Amino acid sequence: MIDITLQNFESELIQASMQQPVLLDIWAPWCGPCKQLGPVLEKLETEYAGGFVLAKLNADEVPEIAGQLSQMFGVRSIPFCVMFAQGQPVDGFVGAIPEAQIREFLAKHVATPEQVEAEEEVEEAEQMLASDKPDIHAVLERLRAAVETDPANDVAWIDYLKVLLGLARHDDAALAEARQAYAQVAPRALADARFAALEHGLLAAEAVRDARAAGRSPEALRAAIAATPRDFAARLELARHFFAAGAMTEAMDELLEILMRDKGWSDGLARKTYVAILELMSKPAPKAATPEAKKGAVEIAGKAVVVPGDPVIDSYRRKLSMVLF
Repeated sequence: MIDITLQNFESELIQASMQQPVLLDIWAPWCGPCKQLGPVLEKLETEYAGGFVLAKLNADEVPEIAGQLSQMFGVRSIPFCVMFAQGQPVDGFVGAIPEAQIREFLAKHVATPEQVEAEEEVEEAEQMLASDKPDIHAVLERLRAAVETDPANDVAWIDYLKVLLGLARHDDAALAEARQAYAQVAPRALADARFAALEHGLLAAEAVRDARAAGRSPEALRAAIAATPRDFAARLELARHFFAAGAMTEAMDELLEILMRDKGWSDGLARKTYVAILELMSKPAPKAATPEAKKGAVEIAGKAVVVPGDPVIDSYRRKLSMVLF
């Protein structure tokens, strides 16, 4: 908790809110409801463990700031709380409202301790994956912990499933875990292309498992295709072998062969698989950057950051467009 003055208003409230949300409590010593609200806010700041900073402003000592914010929100009484984020006042509430309502207010702007913990687990896992020789089992443990701690964290689920699919080609236990995990998030595929793409990755891994059990090798599939170029089932299975192995361009080349001969084969399965591969190859959108990290970035209208395209992905997008249209 910090006290806001005219001297530290810019640094402790405006600039500080660029890094994490700051809840400003405008109060006065003579205000009874303020005395009721203050301890509740302090308790929540401790409970949220760094999710937000509580700042207090004495309306009698700093009337300039209190008056300006009151006028901005059309408020004439205290206690009056204002949430600051990214250097701006974004929301507020008036009065010593119940703790449950304060929690609802915070939920709109502040990560819970569970969400923060899950984010930390994901960041650690991603850092480990970026190392030269990552301990995949340690990575999985962190990602399992992340999805258990915060089941709403889409990034945690996506990373978790990607790692499992990377193991699934030669590990039936990992494949079974991936299928079980995906079942928990399958409804998200309706609104999020990343989850739809992961389902196709899972289907590819399961196809490889079934082919292995049946004794069908990639070489046998190539021979079947050479004998019958319109053997689309064999071509799809071969594409899935490549997909499961991470040979994405080889997989898309086989799928293009199907699309050039029959765009709608098997209810568009070749196209859907191709699009899923492109989705999984695409880099995720960059996380919101701090002002320092944004230096040198190209911005449009001060908001969108231009991310350079991947020439391979761009090339295969064009190939798909040429075949379909």
